[in-house]
Amino acid sequence: MNSYSLLRPILFGLDAERAHDTTLEMIALADAFGLPLRCRPDQHNPPVTVMGLQFPNRVGLAAGLDKNGIAVDGLARLGFGFLEVGTVTPRPQPGNPKPRLFRLIDHSAIINRMGFNNGGIDGLLSNLVQTSYKGVLGINIGKNATTPIEHATDDYLICLNKAYPRASYVAVNISSPNTKNLRQLQGESELDALLGALKARQGELAQEHGRYVPLALKIAPDLEDGQITQIADALRRHCIDAVIATNTTLSRDGVESSPLASETGGLSGAPLFDKSTAVVKKLAVALGGELPIIAAGGIDSAAKAQAKIQAGAALVQIYSGLIFRGPSLIKECIKALA
Repeated sequence: MNSYSLLRPILFGLDAERAHDTTLEMIALADAFGLPLRCRPDQHNPPVTVMGLQFPNRVGLAAGLDKNGIAVDGLARLGFGFLEVGTVTPRPQPGNPKPRLFRLIDHSAIINRMGFNNGGIDGLLSNLVQTSYKGVLGINIGKNATTPIEHATDDYLICLNKAYPRASYVAVNISSPNTKNLRQLQGESELDALLGALKARQGELAQEHGRYVPLALKIAPDLEDGQITQIADALRRHCIDAVIATNTTLSRDGVESSPLASETGGLSGAPLFDKSTAVVKKLAVALGGELPIIAAGGIDSAAKAQAKIQAGAALVQIYSGLIFRGPSLIKECIKALA
């Protein structure tokens, strides 16, 4: 029996958001006091190069767990090959009203309608100054809820400017279902305008800072085949460095029997696996290897991590699986993908 199996009943006895906050605080405290975190893989893994960056292994933490970067050093000690923090917005915002996070335990799933609750990009960067982590760090950026969708690009540019000096890569989140009209940015003309502006600014920032920071686009699983093709074309056309597939889904397939299925928000966890993996496969075909795919969605076992790689991904990210399985999942996935 691992330590998480003893801790999980206590955490699951708390409100889901309270448990989330408590877990982050515990991880940060464990690191601060030098307590051992015994989930690191015990074998050497050959590094892998993706987006021009060297990753010690293929398993990363998805955005959303540590939005404000308060537990980066502790999370790194769990063995992740890379961490992605955020989503952060230009200005702090409280997010949607509570309750807004729900566990569907029988389905190993989570519904959230958090709404980009975060302390803002400046708060995140202030927290990151206090960390000693030197590994690959993605900063996931979004727009404020009060920013009209026609001015969304302004918010992304603000965040890109500020995140650039600290990030290993910047992830552009246009796929959360919990910010009004955000997924509209996946439309052909809207996406062209956004990616064009971000790519142009990336080039300027590379000159200013003397280093190139890759851009990744995070997309939704709720896309038609034609939309996936359009997005792939836009990614190639604007020379975006990677795509993250996928965010949470609005579908309730597989959880219809849950009393929580009617809660609004994005569904993550095991029921998302097939849908998100199908997007990875279609993207892999549409992109033809021209840029890498980072796969997220429903990974709760080593076999599912392997399936994402077989579908065409170069890296994987976990989040909901970590909630249900605990840190041993990280080690299992790293070993399977070594």
